[in-house]
Amino acid sequence: MADLILKDIAKSYGPVNVLANIDLEIEKGELVVFVGPSGCGKSTLLRMIAGLEHITSGTLEIDGTVVNDVPPSERGIAMVFQSYALYPHLTVRENMSFALKIAKMSSEEINARVDKAAKTLQLHNLLDRLPKELSGGQRQRVAIGRSIVRDPKVYLFDEPLSNLDAALRVATRIEIAQLKDSMPDSTMVYVTHDQVEAMTLATRIVVLAGGGIAQVGTPLDLYERPENEFVAQFIGSPAMNLLPGKITGTGDITTIALDAGGTATSTVPSLPEDMGRQVNIGVRPEDLIITEDDALYTGTVNITEALGEVTLLYFEAQNGAEPVIGKLQGIHRDLKGKQVSLTADPAKVHLFADTQSLLYRDRTIKRIEKNAH
Repeated sequence: MADLILKDIAKSYGPVNVLANIDLEIEKGELVVFVGPSGCGKSTLLRMIAGLEHITSGTLEIDGTVVNDVPPSERGIAMVFQSYALYPHLTVRENMSFALKIAKMSSEEINARVDKAAKTLQLHNLLDRLPKELSGGQRQRVAIGRSIVRDPKVYLFDEPLSNLDAALRVATRIEIAQLKDSMPDSTMVYVTHDQVEAMTLATRIVVLAGGGIAQVGTPLDLYERPENEFVAQFIGSPAMNLLPGKITGTGDITTIALDAGGTATSTVPSLPEDMGRQVNIGVRPEDLIITEDDALYTGTVNITEALGEVTLLYFEAQNGAEPVIGKLQGIHRDLKGKQVSLTADPAKVHLFADTQSLLYRDRTIKRIEKNAH
């Protein structure tokens, strides 16, 4: 397999800039997932890697070779699309071997590759069936198998599970994870809008927003240490709560007086010059706990959603702020309509100023300076 390096990649359609300043190194054996809201450019970036979209500026390297002007068929990539795009009149074996026959590979080599891929994907008992005789998940596995037999340098997946129902999505997601485990040296780039897919499949996640990269990191890095408010609210469901306030105590432990009336403390360190600075504290719904002592938030529960193992509490909005959501273990329907006070472990309280995490202020300055040039 191969390394994949993107250097200052940009894409524009006439005067409209879609992507800019994309710098990313994907190492051999990684499964990197592109996520972001609709229109953020994640599929466009994947298509540029595949050679299906022209790169406006910057360089793209696959296995040490610049491939900006190399046609898709010569890049050593294989792409699995959102649509299965199987030939309906060909069997599973014929669909998987079609590209190899076009390449004039020997029958012995073709059969060996197809049999090996079919065994990996648990399709060996389905090789003589037509696509219409397969389930949606089986068809997607055939599409993946069609890529595997080519033994490419890089695998590209463009939302391969979005056409499946919920149950099949879960099953096929597990199968893709098992496939990656069985091919530890394979390099994969995967596009999805589903953060569950991203969190469960990725070696690293690339969050795209506003035409650039908002953050790159492991799934837990993005969940536990978001560098900005966008990532903080995009990763995790329900989204992280953001509450405005003002810093009233600085040092290794920061104290924040919240606009809604509560007081919060955070282990994010602050500087003396931060005193009085306007910030947003960020707390994930699952990190909020009910308290009878000093609270960072007190409000009336407007709606409860009992989901079995957890209950979601939706609080009424206060002082023009966004409504708070709590996520408590167990069933708590009796809290509807009641006033509840919440607090959180200071280690779970994030601080954001001008949408950027104070924990990464040096890194943020570098990013802003780079994009300014």
